[in-house]
Order: sequence, then structure tokens, then C-alpha cells
Amino acid sequence: FGSFRMYTTYKISNHPGGSYSLMFNDTMGFERSAGHGVHVEDIKLALKGHVKDGYKFNPKEPLTEGDFYNPSPTLDDRVHVLVSVFPADKSSEMTGEDVKKMREVRRAASEMRIPQLVLLTRIDEACPKVKENINNVYKSKCLKEHVDKCSSLLGIPLNCVFLVKNYHSETKVNDDIHALILVALRQMVSVGEDFLNDLQD
Repeated sequence: FGSFRMYTTYKISNHPGGSYSLMFNDTMGFERSAGHGVHVEDIKLALKGHVKDGYKFNPKEPLTEGDFYNPSPTLDDRVHVLVSVFPADKSSEMTGEDVKKMREVRRAASEMRIPQLVLLTRIDEACPKVKENINNVYKSKCLKEHVDKCSSLLGIPLNCVFLVKNYHSETKVNDDIHALILVALRQMVSVGEDFLNDLQD
């Protein structure tokens, strides 16, 4: 349910002028109102590496040609891991149409053998006990229900759903918040490497 309209690439800096090989590409979300949100076909094109950085999504019509269409994507252009992000406190607002779109994208990714993960964010807003203490995250029955529901709706294994707390009011880095993010990131890197190794076998 993102609000970004452009396909945006983010790199992680490791020193001045340099960055890690890990990159994130962010897409527009599946908006709730009809005629809004990313077109499913654009997500499929992005998975294959046909969408260039800076492309402005058009909910009514997918990308077919032009300056932002990459006709000959390399392996580096392709998506190596599909990560879907959902706010845990808004999961009840997920519609049947949202689930249908996500399942269609997942099916396309599976056909390309792309591994898939889900991040459930805003877990502190979804569970008062976690808001009191982030260390309650794996004790929360409420969050367990959210994970189970997400897994069931999208047809994704439980061990592919990760709980993450957003930084929003914090003014300092918090090790407990970081730990949740790093667990998810480590899994992204791991399954991404497996994907690349499988392609080379």
C-alpha cells in the first residue's frame, strides 16, 4: 500500500563514493481505490528487469515502450528476491482485490523461480504489548495471528514472513529494532544468493 509513484533504486553506501552490491527497488503500492496503484503487469516487467529506474507508474496502463523500458535486461537488471511489505495494523483493510493482485504477482515470480518474502511492518501499532516493549514481539499472540493470516491469504510459508518495527518517533538507533530488520535483511541476502547460484548451475 505504498504511495510512491516512481520505480526507485536505493543503494547502501559502504564508504564515500562506494556502495554494496545489494540494491533495493521500490514500487508504487496496490492502492485501495479503483484505478489507482501499481499495474500488476508493471510488477511483472520489473521482475524481469524491463523497468528502468525513475519510471513513473501509470495505474491505468502498463509500460510497453519508451525511455524507461529496458528491452534487453541483464541478470543484474532482474529482481533476485520479491519482498512484499504490509502494515500489520492495516491487515484487516486488505481487500479481495489486493489479495488477487498479490497472488498474481507471486505466481509470476514463482514461474521465474524468484524467492519471495513478506515484511509485516508497524508491529508496535498492531500490538500494544510490543509498543510497550519491542522484545515482546515473538510472544505476541496478536502478531502471530497477523503472520498466520498473511501466510494463509498469500499462500506463502510462515518462515518467509518477517516482523519489523518502523523507525518513526525514535531519535536514536535502537538495537532491538535493528535486530528485527537485520534478521529480515539476512534472509533476503541468503535467498537472493541461492537464486543466483541456481541460475548458474
